[in-house]
Amino acid sequence: MWGRELRHYRKGAGLTQGELSQKIHFSESLISGVETGQLPASLEFAETCDKILGTGGALHRLLDWRKGQVFPSWFGPWREKEREATALRAYEPLVIPGLLQTEAYARVLLRGNEAAVEARLDRQTILTRQDPRPPSFRCVIDEAMLYRPIGGPEVMREQLEHLVSMTDERLSIQLIPNGMHSGLMGGFAIATLDTGRDVLYAETAVRGITTNDPEDVAVALERFDAIRSEALPINMSIDLIKKAVAEKWT
Repeated sequence: MWGRELRHYRKGAGLTQGELSQKIHFSESLISGVETGQLPASLEFAETCDKILGTGGALHRLLDWRKGQVFPSWFGPWREKEREATALRAYEPLVIPGLLQTEAYARVLLRGNEAAVEARLDRQTILTRQDPRPPSFRCVIDEAMLYRPIGGPEVMREQLEHLVSMTDERLSIQLIPNGMHSGLMGGFAIATLDTGRDVLYAETAVRGITTNDPEDVAVALERFDAIRSEALPINMSIDLIKKAVAEKWT
């Protein structure tokens, strides 16, 4: 679809692929691949085409739409709430939460699907945005994932070092020690919106569920508080992450 739109605007401007290539300084073979859907379009490519073809930003906007389609349909409602949130709380027992994954770690989990990797990294921009203010993020993860080999040692080392570097007054990471604890039922996240309303995202074996049902949300809030009360303090958690890097992945 994106490639067809590019072809439409290119022909509307009376340009061949070769002529467009000379104007935007991208190869003719890339343009051909994008137009036939064989190659993905980058953000820089889309913005340059918009400028040269005078589309008013249409290709850039369509690129954002295409990224959105990478997510499963059931994830869409949560993605919107995540964007609107003023505060996020999450518990993850199996892998590093998507908002905190490095590109290499995400690529392993997503089996090399570059469009999906790009979309996941795009999600993370809510943590560094300027306007509106980024949400606070309180995250609890299971200690076991520090030692679960997702990719090789370099991938794990980079990922764990990234967790340490991300921690600040608005983003906290705590570890819950191995063993019996309140988080053995599965991962979930809670978004607090600017209205003060809380929305729950819960993972299942086949899909994620987004709900604002008061009873479900109340149970999740209670469970998150219980999990966090059993977790190690922030400083101890960071020290344990650094220890895993040094002893396991270096």
